[in-house]
Amino acid sequence: MFFESRNNRRGECGNGPGASHDFARPDQAGLSVIEIANMVLGGLAAGMVLFIVSVGLSVTMGLMGFVNLAHGGFAMIGGYVIVLAMNRLGIPFVPALALGFIVVAAISAVFERLLYSRLYRAPELDQVLFTIGLVFIMTASVLLVVGPETQPLTLPTSMQGQLNLGFMTYRTYSVVLIVVGVIIMLALWLGFERTRMGAQIRAAVDNRRMAESLGINITRLFTITFAFGSGMAALGGGLGAEFLGLDPQYPLKYLVMFLIVVAVGGLGRITGVFYAALIIGVVDFTLKKYLPQGGTVFIYAMTILLLLWRPQGLFGRPT
Repeated sequence: MFFESRNNRRGECGNGPGASHDFARPDQAGLSVIEIANMVLGGLAAGMVLFIVSVGLSVTMGLMGFVNLAHGGFAMIGGYVIVLAMNRLGIPFVPALALGFIVVAAISAVFERLLYSRLYRAPELDQVLFTIGLVFIMTASVLLVVGPETQPLTLPTSMQGQLNLGFMTYRTYSVVLIVVGVIIMLALWLGFERTRMGAQIRAAVDNRRMAESLGINITRLFTITFAFGSGMAALGGGLGAEFLGLDPQYPLKYLVMFLIVVAVGGLGRITGVFYAALIIGVVDFTLKKYLPQGGTVFIYAMTILLLLWRPQGLFGRPT
């Protein structure tokens, strides 16, 4: 399954302060309110990580029409920058997140200008082979520099432990992820809908030739959007490290799930990716209880059927 969090195995919620509750007990005939709330909140937290990583991929693929399978690699690099900055340099959590975003955005901007831009008009197979090769280079580089061990994320004290929600307690960091994800979604939506840059991106996604004829600098727009999308992936890689762990195989393990979110949500659709990520996060988290071995197959099968019915995804516009 996608979100096989270390914390899920030790219990995430309770019905009193400091209590722990195992929602997957097989001896219960039905589901209690706390069990349902646990699955929903866990799925929402998982979905927020999916959204933060995937939204940049959706926008860049919708804008550039480029099959960027190396997006998960940028998330991995960002996660390593954030975790190592905290663990080895003692940088606090929030500044480390900002550092990861900036570093990966800068690296990806250079990659876009020197490498990606040369393949914009190339066949899709060439794009796939190039980005897959880039993933292998990234994973090999991380393996060489850092090693194969999973890098732990040490959360600030304020984000550890349980948070009392009134009718139950739940992991504080999971609640933080949900709140941060909602804030990021609203900020991105406002940026796309209420700013000049957002209007230019939306125009280029809908009709690139028309946008160029209106004087929009598509080359500059590509670089800025690609850098921002990769920075968002880095942010998701760092925020999700406590859920997913962080090792050199990260982009290979989670690439398919990122692509599923983009396919279901629709290219270039921020709200679509948000809803798709939440749906997939809750479904995946819930299936751990009922189909621990076949849950991933179920998600893949449902995605195939959905795309046969609506190739543009649930929330995308028909081409």
